[in-house]
Amino acid sequence: MTTMKTMIAAAGLLLLTSSVATAQTADDIIQKHLTAIGGVDNWKKIKTMRLTTSVNAGGTEMPIVITYVHMKGMKSEFTMGGMTGYSILTPTKGWNYSPFEGAAKPEAMTDAEVKESQDELDIQGELIDYKKKGIKVTYLGKDDVEGTECYKLKLTYTNGKEETEYFDAATYYVIKSVTKTKTNGKESETSCTFGNYKKLPEGIVFQMTIENEGGGPMTVKSVEVNIPVDESIFQPKL
Repeated sequence: MTTMKTMIAAAGLLLLTSSVATAQTADDIIQKHLTAIGGVDNWKKIKTMRLTTSVNAGGTEMPIVITYVHMKGMKSEFTMGGMTGYSILTPTKGWNYSPFEGAAKPEAMTDAEVKESQDELDIQGELIDYKKKGIKVTYLGKDDVEGTECYKLKLTYTNGKEETEYFDAATYYVIKSVTKTKTNGKESETSCTFGNYKKLPEGIVFQMTIENEGGGPMTVKSVEVNIPVDESIFQPKL
């Protein structure tokens, strides 16, 4: 009987130790990642950002300019065939305008789409103060991404969105993410890869190549940080 109790106690201790180790492993990966991309202090100084990029769409380069004010607004402007469309997101509303698809005026996003996209306003990154943001992180072990050994972390947001991030085990940069969302009862999954990380004068490290599954690669040509931004750009021209 004593032996059985000892075995049960040992098993319980093993489970507890395993749980603690997993939690420590996830937090350790996050801390090493944040250090690798410039450190929390440098990222918390970032309040505005403008990305000048281009996407290769079927052999045609489409310029895209994305402007952010941290947690207040984001506007993405894209030009094609002499026409310019845009997408706007704020904490409470959002709009899409695609003149190349025949749209005559901006179309409002649904409340669900706005709620689902709120993490995009966080230009400092979802992993900074993730616990305060209510994001649950689960360590999923290791995996291989096209020959690169990676750590896998699953992020569950307060709005129900799930994202699996793959961290290069050597550099601790995120090289891939897979996002699952549910809108109007329908689930969707998108995959994105990141590369060509570059250290900016502000001390932060930023990915200069982004590629969405099924889309052309996006090349980031410049990153402007803490520039003046007129927040009126986050209102559509109706």
